[in-house]
Amino acid sequence: MRAAHVPGWGRGVFVGAWIAAATLGGCQTSPLGRRQLVILPDAQMNAMGVQAFDELKAKTPSETSPAILGYVSCVALAVAAESTDDTGVKSWEVVVFKDDTANAFALPGGKIGVHTGLLKVAVTPGQLAAVLGHEVGHVIARHGAERVSEAGLMSAGLAVTGGLIKNPKTRDLALAALGAGAQFGVLLPHSRTQESEADGIGLGLMARAGFDPRESVELWKNMSKAGGGQPPEFLSTHPSHETRIQGLEAGMEGAGATYREAVAGGREPKCSAG
Repeated sequence: MRAAHVPGWGRGVFVGAWIAAATLGGCQTSPLGRRQLVILPDAQMNAMGVQAFDELKAKTPSETSPAILGYVSCVALAVAAESTDDTGVKSWEVVVFKDDTANAFALPGGKIGVHTGLLKVAVTPGQLAAVLGHEVGHVIARHGAERVSEAGLMSAGLAVTGGLIKNPKTRDLALAALGAGAQFGVLLPHSRTQESEADGIGLGLMARAGFDPRESVELWKNMSKAGGGQPPEFLSTHPSHETRIQGLEAGMEGAGATYREAVAGGREPKCSAG
């Protein structure tokens, strides 16, 4: 792992702080059992997520249609309710942004954003649930905190809630690591490992919520058609659509059993786009 350049810090100070933090207990385990380096506390990440989301709401038009808001919230909250979150999230806020890109994101602190353009690709409640399960999976697996820690975005500003976002030298990287980077003009993709992990977590979340997990495969078929050609997988941090579909199908038997159990127990959300 290479140490990233940290404005205002000497390399020796940064490396010493990084080693000390890791030694003092920066290693955690993701929901799927993968060991992670997570140095920042949940409270810090949640505060950063809330601040980033508030800033985004202030600069991006939001959808006001009760039908669209009701539909997206129905799916999002049903999925989020099935998450076993121990990062301190008490409730989830859902906002639909007027943006033609097929995108959605979730931030630490319980924030979910959905672009109107996504609804043209995720055309069923189950397909939307697959996207949102994936995004919530990133949050509960602490992928944002993991990326901030691994990138070495450690500065004196971390001592102040939201310090990274207030500091213009580190703001964009912090937002990217949180998962809101594309919305702020900078992209720091999740690693293939994190993406695949979020797929697995999301598959379980949507199934437990009562959405047919087979819809996740249909979603990525739609994404493949809508997105055109992709670069070769070895040139991308994201799995190819084909690899992603194969991973989802590998977990389909267990997710299918979970889904049938959820439906038998009465968990089958009646979310309608109208």
